[in-house]
Amino acid sequence: MALTGDVLRAEDVILRDGSTLRLRSAEWNDADSVLEFFRRLSPESRYLRFQGAGGVELPTVQRFVGGDWDATGSLLAERTPDSGEPEVVALATFVRLRDPHRAEVAFAVADPLQGRGVGTRLLERLAVHAAVAGIDEFVAQVLPQNAAMLRVFHDAGFAEHRQLDGGVVEVRLEIVPTEEYRARIDERDHVAVAASLQPFFKPERIAVIGASARRGTIGGELFRNVLAADFKGAAYPVNVKREPVGGVPGYASIEDIPVDIDLAIICVPASHVFEAAGSALRKGVKALCVISAGFAEVGGEGVTRQEQLLTLVRAHGARLIGPNCLGIAVSGPHLNATFAGREFPAGRAAFSSQSGALGIAVLEQAQDRGLGFSAFVSVGNKADVSSNDLLEYWEEDPDTDQILLYLEGFGNPRKFARVARRVARSKPILAMRSGTSRVGARAASSHTAAMAGSDAAVEALFAQAGVLRAGTLEELVDAAVLLSSQPLPRGNRVAVLTNAGGCGILAADACDAAGLVLPDLSPETKAALAEFLPAEASLGNPVDMLGGATEQTYERALPLVLADQAVDAVLVVFVLTIVADTKQVCDAIGRVAATAEKPVVPVVMSAEGGMTGAFPYPESAARALGLVARRAEWLARPVGTVPHVEGIDEVAARSIVAAALAESDDTWLDPQAARELLKSYGLPVVPERTCATADEAADAAVELGLPAVVKTAAPGAHKTETGGVALDLRTADEVRSAAARIGCPVIVQPFLKGAVELLAGIVQDPTFGPLVAFGPGGTLAELIGAARFALAPITDVDAEVAMTTGKAARLIAGWRGAPPADPASLQDLLHRLSRLSVDVPEVAELDLNPVLAGPHGCVAVDARIRVRKPELVQSLKTW
Repeated sequence: MALTGDVLRAEDVILRDGSTLRLRSAEWNDADSVLEFFRRLSPESRYLRFQGAGGVELPTVQRFVGGDWDATGSLLAERTPDSGEPEVVALATFVRLRDPHRAEVAFAVADPLQGRGVGTRLLERLAVHAAVAGIDEFVAQVLPQNAAMLRVFHDAGFAEHRQLDGGVVEVRLEIVPTEEYRARIDERDHVAVAASLQPFFKPERIAVIGASARRGTIGGELFRNVLAADFKGAAYPVNVKREPVGGVPGYASIEDIPVDIDLAIICVPASHVFEAAGSALRKGVKALCVISAGFAEVGGEGVTRQEQLLTLVRAHGARLIGPNCLGIAVSGPHLNATFAGREFPAGRAAFSSQSGALGIAVLEQAQDRGLGFSAFVSVGNKADVSSNDLLEYWEEDPDTDQILLYLEGFGNPRKFARVARRVARSKPILAMRSGTSRVGARAASSHTAAMAGSDAAVEALFAQAGVLRAGTLEELVDAAVLLSSQPLPRGNRVAVLTNAGGCGILAADACDAAGLVLPDLSPETKAALAEFLPAEASLGNPVDMLGGATEQTYERALPLVLADQAVDAVLVVFVLTIVADTKQVCDAIGRVAATAEKPVVPVVMSAEGGMTGAFPYPESAARALGLVARRAEWLARPVGTVPHVEGIDEVAARSIVAAALAESDDTWLDPQAARELLKSYGLPVVPERTCATADEAADAAVELGLPAVVKTAAPGAHKTETGGVALDLRTADEVRSAAARIGCPVIVQPFLKGAVELLAGIVQDPTFGPLVAFGPGGTLAELIGAARFALAPITDVDAEVAMTTGKAARLIAGWRGAPPADPASLQDLLHRLSRLSVDVPEVAELDLNPVLAGPHGCVAVDARIRVRKPELVQSLKTW
């Protein structure tokens, strides 16, 4: 979010100690408040800010307010003391210098807030807004003794240059974001967010506002759940009648409680939430969980009510879960601050759900399967605390081994991708996302956009970040059970061991559907099995031990199959028979699994029950194992880096796009402009001529070399579908005739063949940002639908995965005798498209189809590019 022109909106930052701060543009009517802020500064702070100048008067302050966010701009931060009106606590300003790409920057922070990261956050946000105004460099004049200011500039992460001149240090910062700078911001966010959530997960004293003594009320039952869970701290009910709840004395107001409160749970009608929250914040509470409904989910007045609530919370530097949520449960302090109807089983899986009811359903299924939870958070409307925040906290939580997410939407998907990619390296993340329909695809005009859709973006995000996507609630729980009870497989090769041939076939089919492979067992393994299995047994894969298999048979056969070097995991199926006891077979399988270094996935199909971690059907076991194998594959890949791409002229590209958008806010580039845009980013294009007449087309074809291709020059046209292309024209007359039929102007190109046809493109997703597409090309690209998407900027690993997986990989490797294509040239093409999509977000859709790829490189023979003025996406939350 940037403050530009008349678009002025507040934004929130999070500080090192976990508190929050709201920033906004400093307007003319803020002059008196800013003057009072400077006068409240200590003499030393004033001296350092104004480099020894005397007192601060109103004319000085007026230079810092009412900026146009072009020549000048100022951000101020406000806080509300425990009692009183909001007051300014920080101010940052830039002033453009004579060199329009440079600006002088300065800031000041109230003495009580110094050392908490306020200056760094001000610098970060001011740099974002200055960059929108075309400023590339900040300059600051700092007294040498102002160590705190110098440290802020150094720690920010920008490229920094210093020079001492005349007793003043001149600091120059290149404010163009780099990977190092983004990494510094992510590190600061991680520390701050984890600190801010401590009161939710490790509270010592909680208050439930709206805890009624009447049974059946949400607040009353929630408070009784807190007591029933044997909360390790102290809990206080708050209700207007001061009635005791569950034998605990009540208070009329949270402000009447004689001790500090860490966490306040609010369960009052929506119209009273603001008053209740205000009382808690005046009390000094830094963590609020609002159960109450009637906010943004109902629209209209509810949206306004939610915005007002968040503004109040920010004014006190606090955090908020909800509103419209089920509550929070944490196993460590034995906290169950939810109105769920049953207790939460303790364990080592953390679970965040945007739907409270669905969260309860998952928890009940998990309990039946023996899966326990370190924490459960119902985030509700996500006015503040989101899944991104929870990932930051759970990353280093010693009580959490894996993370489950139920998502209905993404607030900041690009941040999610960065955080999840980091967290997934140490802890598995399982996610289920609702709302996967391809809404919007119907309106797409390019092949790339038509195949994208919102679900393709989600798939791309999860795949790159290492998030395991479950299609159903059952899969979510099944995979979590497997991850919590079994080691990761080294690969996707699975053996099936069963006492029922039909179930073995079902298991094999399910494994294939889950992306798993059933390899042949080694001759040594088959020989060892043949020594004790009946002659009629099947020793292939699946291994069918027949219905006479007992616990001894399982205990003898399973280690042999596990030891086979071609096997990464074993799916063991048991069907109840008259010769085998279910408990004894389960015990036998459990004894082998306890010492195995490979996953043993039991499927127990018996009315007599099973064993902990067992699956009721082969299909569910195979789906869970497929997800787990995918995690092992992702972990085996390098982290990857975004490579530097040479030969890019961003200035030329922006000029081409700006010229097109000067005529229309949404338009297709004409062929010449599209070609120049591609060339500015070094993308390989086929030689071509644009011709105004049929005779010109014939001459151009002879010049370029026959045979030739003639196609319409109409911007954005689907050439094949409209009859606007003619191929393999071998004479000038054929070219002339084709040009006359298609209608001039036309494009003439040499006819290329002997290469595979691929598609590469980009599309700007309204939620996820730029996506890069790659897959089979040609006229059937959209019908085949095998393109894969990746969020830009893509890494070298992302590009390699695109080259080596899916149907495109089979084409690149040489399909049905065709020569293999050069993967290096294709990877370079993808990286250039990725860079273009990030640098020039006005490129809304771009198709290169087909891209002809052969042993010596690749070339785009057709391009369609749509440019559009991007919508300004504003978000209060900057982390």
